[in-house]
Amino acid sequence: MATKLVDLVYWRKMKKTCVVFTGLVISLASLSQLSAVSVLSHICLGVMCVTFTLRLYYKLLELLRWNPGVHPFQSYLDYDSSLTDKETVMLVEEVVLLIAFALTEIKRLIFIESMIDSIKFVGLLYLLSHVGVLTSGLTLVITAVIVVFSIPLLYKKQQMRIRRMVRAVKAFIKKIKNLCLGLYASVRPSPAAGPAAAPTLATAPKQKAKSK
Repeated sequence: MATKLVDLVYWRKMKKTCVVFTGLVISLASLSQLSAVSVLSHICLGVMCVTFTLRLYYKLLELLRWNPGVHPFQSYLDYDSSLTDKETVMLVEEVVLLIAFALTEIKRLIFIESMIDSIKFVGLLYLLSHVGVLTSGLTLVITAVIVVFSIPLLYKKQQMRIRRMVRAVKAFIKKIKNLCLGLYASVRPSPAAGPAAAPTLATAPKQKAKSK
């Protein structure tokens, strides 16, 4: 399953990826204008218009004895899409583990197990509240689909240039970090100043005692 998703995202099977990507974008864009039931019914009707037309065409060829009675979608009908008991158990276990992990993380963040992580979560929620005012969740899903299908292809085409840019950014960040560390080291007081002052303070009472 993961291999098939990687093949789709990296456009290794061009026709299949084009069909999936176009179908996802059109379906999600339609959901912004129509209800989910209407979109699903229209998609099924569109697919059945094509399949029904092809089935009638092959049936007509069979009646005219130009076709030996081959079903145009026999390969899809013969494909076994059912899950075995072992696969069903594994799939259910994965879903349950994901749900349990999500609930555990949300509980940990809401009830402040780690102060830093909870602060990050609050910042994320604050940003999402502003993003929700500007855009809807469906728009974000459409954007995420476009990004998922475009970023790997862009990286594959411009791999050397992107790596060069990443190296330049890392070098710039390292330079800024070293500069900040150097400024901090120059401003920080010398650790030898503290212990040096202690003996002078300690000798002062002795000098007073001698003078007495």
